[in-house]
Amino acid sequence: MSLQHLLEQQQSRLGALTRLLENEQEQLLSGHIDGPWLETIALEKSRLLTLLEETETTRSRIQHRLGYGSGGDAAQQAAHDAGCLETWRDTLEMAAHTARLNERNGHLVHARMAHNRQMLDYIHRIAEKSVYSPDGRATSAQRRLNTSA
Repeated sequence: MSLQHLLEQQQSRLGALTRLLENEQEQLLSGHIDGPWLETIALEKSRLLTLLEETETTRSRIQHRLGYGSGGDAAQQAAHDAGCLETWRDTLEMAAHTARLNERNGHLVHARMAHNRQMLDYIHRIAEKSVYSPDGRATSAQRRLNTSA
């Protein structure tokens, strides 16, 4: 398998991952969260990340077999020698863009979780003031009101 072909494969998978991350971001920013859809996105992201890792492992193994060292400089030299330096640079740019999207979505998830936690805390505070317990029975405060009347 040529380096050019591996890089094109990486770009295809990065493109698919980027589209998924964009869909995830839209979902996280919307007023209504579709949990099953987010779960589907998470599973597909995991599958794509596994494929990307496999392709990267193959690329690295071929690079070493051809006598190039490890690291970015060696990879760039291998791409230059294989005549696909432009594709290598495009792949790096795509990977950086995808990483930024993923990081942004992580921040959105944390913000959503913090908001949900605040809402649950608020609901619990309100529920504690209720005259009824979770099982529907009158609380001791309500019973005291009934006996004093």
